[in-house]
Amino acid sequence: MKHDLRYLWPALGALVLFDAVAQDAQHQHAQHDHTQHSQHSQHSQHAEAAAPQPTPAAHVHDTASAQDAQMDHAAMGHAPAQPPSAAPRTPIPVPTAADRAAAVKPPGAHAAHDNTVQSFVLLDRLEAVDVDNGTGLEWEGVGWVGTDLEKLWVRSEGERNGDGHTESANVEALYGRAIAPWWDLVAGVRHDFKPGASQDFAAIGIMGLAPYKFELSATAYIGTSGHSFAQLEAEYETLLTNRLVLQPQIEVTVHGGNDAARGVGSGLGSVEVGLRLRYEITRRFAPYVGVVAERAFGRTAELRREHGEDSDDARLVAGFRIWF
Repeated sequence: MKHDLRYLWPALGALVLFDAVAQDAQHQHAQHDHTQHSQHSQHSQHAEAAAPQPTPAAHVHDTASAQDAQMDHAAMGHAPAQPPSAAPRTPIPVPTAADRAAAVKPPGAHAAHDNTVQSFVLLDRLEAVDVDNGTGLEWEGVGWVGTDLEKLWVRSEGERNGDGHTESANVEALYGRAIAPWWDLVAGVRHDFKPGASQDFAAIGIMGLAPYKFELSATAYIGTSGHSFAQLEAEYETLLTNRLVLQPQIEVTVHGGNDAARGVGSGLGSVEVGLRLRYEITRRFAPYVGVVAERAFGRTAELRREHGEDSDDARLVAGFRIWF
């Protein structure tokens, strides 16, 4: 590449020199034209000074010619502008009873398609996880069916370790009602298969799109055994290119009491932060890679250490996202 550039510099120098010469020639030509124009103007002024002054008859003739020119100019559609009038040329008519009746949909007319039943299923995460005993599997998905105002939601998430054993799994069935643009109030039930013995919870929460397009979900759960906890999840999507999307995510869990069988303690239980980068082959299907870090706090961290687990963990993930 250096050898090619060495021969390129003389050509560039010649091009610059040619451009400078051309600009100088144009400048001299412009000066020459300006000089000729000045000489011609002086010659015209001299001729006008030497010409005899017009007689009164000639002056009358010139005035008539000017008036004829103005008339011709007006005839061509270039009449002088008139001052604007205060009243509009076409006043807006006052709406009548017939006009108001025509704006109302008559009985038996075709129904508007603004509240039809729709459905949506999103498998947001289906990923392989790098864990100590091999490669695990995690999933998180959501789906709904209903109208703009009322929906039936189904949510599920879980995790399997490298040995093929399920460490956690749950499913939720929720009724959602729109309470504001982009926000739904949800209530229903949740069933936990793992960890520990299966357990049912009553659930109530809110989910939607916050300003600046932050997706938020906050849900409180009360179990049949008296155990309660709450989960707050937030995520954001940054469009790096038309197909490359960076998705940060955070999930916070707070427990209302100790539950040694499930390995959780009261207070702040755990915080999980993830960063995933996906490539949307199509809008419906996108593989991704990322990193996830989780840390337990308080009594939850102590219970994990008692069971021989780490209170904090970081792992690499790879999977895909699909919706239909």
